[in-house]
Amino acid sequence: MIYLSKSASQEILRLQTNTSTIDSSVRLSIAPGGCSGWYYDLGFAGEVGMGDRLYDCGGISVIVNAQSLEHLQGMTLDYSADLMGGGFRFHNPQATNICSCGNSFALKSAD
Repeated sequence: MIYLSKSASQEILRLQTNTSTIDSSVRLSIAPGGCSGWYYDLGFAGEVGMGDRLYDCGGISVIVNAQSLEHLQGMTLDYSADLMGGGFRFHNPQATNICSCGNSFALKSAD
């Protein structure tokens, strides 16, 4: 399961309205890279592909591809703003060695 905090939901709705992507789903995945080995990729997508999993998070559709799914189970997407601006925060129980940027991480090894 993937979870959205209230503030993340509000920010996604704001972005959808401001960018004319109201009918678009949110696509969440991970990709190799970043300073800790993996990074999060978050954006809008219109279609669900083969093998994708679709979550309904309080009326917001979140698409996760099959390759990322096992590494994002139980993750909560949050949004917070401070004096330096705002940004999405990823609280992922599958992640270890999280970089200070919050977007790059290592995965728990399968023992």
